[in-house]
Amino acid sequence: MENITFLHPTFFWLFTLIPFAIAWYVWKRKKQMATLKISSIKGFQTTSSWLPKLKPVLFVLRILTLSLIITALARPRSVDVSNKTKTTRGIDIVMAIDVSGSMLARDLKPNRLESLKKVAADFVKDRPNDRFGIVVYAAESYTKTPVTSDKSIVLEAIRGIKYDNVIQDGTGIGMGLATAVNRLKESKAKSRVIILLTDGVNNAGFIEPETAADIAKEYGLKVYTIGIGTNGNAESPYAYAPNGKLLYQMMPVEIDEQLMKNIALKTDGKYFRATSNSKLQEIYKEINKLETTEIEEQKFYNYDEKFRPLIWLAGLLLLIEILLRQTIFKGFI
Repeated sequence: MENITFLHPTFFWLFTLIPFAIAWYVWKRKKQMATLKISSIKGFQTTSSWLPKLKPVLFVLRILTLSLIITALARPRSVDVSNKTKTTRGIDIVMAIDVSGSMLARDLKPNRLESLKKVAADFVKDRPNDRFGIVVYAAESYTKTPVTSDKSIVLEAIRGIKYDNVIQDGTGIGMGLATAVNRLKESKAKSRVIILLTDGVNNAGFIEPETAADIAKEYGLKVYTIGIGTNGNAESPYAYAPNGKLLYQMMPVEIDEQLMKNIALKTDGKYFRATSNSKLQEIYKEINKLETTEIEEQKFYNYDEKFRPLIWLAGLLLLIEILLRQTIFKGFI
């Protein structure tokens, strides 16, 4: 009876009548048998018959038939439920990530960039119904992957982010924001969001961050800004050793928080400060809650009715009872 449900379980109350039927049968059984009183049976040939002993089988068949009918009336059935979901109002999100040399600072473990990559990947996995794009910037910026619903491409792009000499070192916040705006300006999504992350001050690029923020506002884009880095000093790279490895020393952490707050305020976003790995995770979780996607879920129920075999079996038992009553048990003393 696994996965079996009953549409009308109240019919099971009829089973309470079965004990009364049994009691009535036991009480009336002897009165239903014909009796003959004689002074002596010496003149009769006696034989032992098993038919009187088996006659209660007819009552048992009747009770089984009633039980099957009651169960059939309760409508046993199994159900297979399948779900189908679709995004009714999705969100397009572009993450603009600073890849300047200072992102290798070790105040987050193992460093800022690697910590960010892990948290960003988890963020993408938690939003399966949205589209993502990745923009990286230092002194210059470029699109690492355009806005797409293919999460494998986005996750591979995040894993492939690293500090290298492909673009000139520096922090061009305006460049990164402008490129992200360019990725989203023609999007038809109901909500379009940019997550702009940096660990420094704007010191490169030919587009001012305020100008890029104005453009984002004009297109109705919301910008969440994140300043990453501990308060005070951090172990940061400053040069290469002769063997090609980076050299580190304690250096002050400088983030233009006022600029980041202004960008967020102008575009109806919010500014966050990530001073540790756990704080960075909390920030992305909060953004995840702030930007919700409307999902429409449809459930399909496929019912497999089980009462028909019970009716057929009940009919068969009733037919057997009638045949036995009209043949073998038709009449005897």
